[in-house]
Amino acid sequence: MTTAPVSAPNPFKIGMTLKAASGYEAEWLTPSVYGGTADETAQRAVDLIKALADRGVIEMVSHAAVKMRDTHQAPAGRGGGSPKFQNGRVQTQQQDQAPAGAAGVAGDNCPHGRTHRTGSSAKGPWEAMFCSAPQKHQQCKALFLQKDGSWT
Repeated sequence: MTTAPVSAPNPFKIGMTLKAASGYEAEWLTPSVYGGTADETAQRAVDLIKALADRGVIEMVSHAAVKMRDTHQAPAGRGGGSPKFQNGRVQTQQQDQAPAGAAGVAGDNCPHGRTHRTGSSAKGPWEAMFCSAPQKHQQCKALFLQKDGSWT
């Protein structure tokens, strides 16, 4: 890899996020490259990615992330899953078995089973039961807990 002199200011920048997996807890590399032209910046991005792989940086980050997970525990109630975002804010979600009275809701003909979740939105806290079918399949309509205690 050759290093070309960088002239200031560089009007072009490429920021990259290289993730090891889809979850929020997966290790990330977030390098950036700059250049005086679009072609120069693109070539520098290619050179950087090749160098990260050739020099073992990607593998080292992966090993370091595993070591961190093995030796450091998140405080109780934190970590352990991907955050959900709504309107630019992280939403806390809990998932468990359907609460008493939720199973066998009159008129519910979901053959896949239900997953109980709670969270909050701009309108306040919510509680719902979602179809447990894989997202690739047609899912049944979610049932939301109403103020009167019914599920619709």
